[in-house]
Amino acid sequence: MMGNENICQSCGMPLSKDPNGGGTNTDKSLSNKYCSFCFEDGAFIDSCSSVQDKINKNVKIAVEYLGMPEEKAREMANAVLPNLERWKI
Repeated sequence: MMGNENICQSCGMPLSKDPNGGGTNTDKSLSNKYCSFCFEDGAFIDSCSSVQDKINKNVKIAVEYLGMPEEKAREMANAVLPNLERWKI
């Protein structure tokens, strides 16, 4: 997947790329599982309720902000997101 690098277990972003160093737990400590875009004060803050919602959101971000072709972005999202802790069924 992405080697040994810690990635957000909700969106797949490398935690080293999080400008806030990670999301926060209920006790305000940094989460070692989730990024600050997905998790705050021990709760998910995005509006995604399913892995498909998150895939669509990630694809949109990759296309609009990173200039990635949609097909490539969707392929990557489908390969990574369903295997993350938040979305495993």
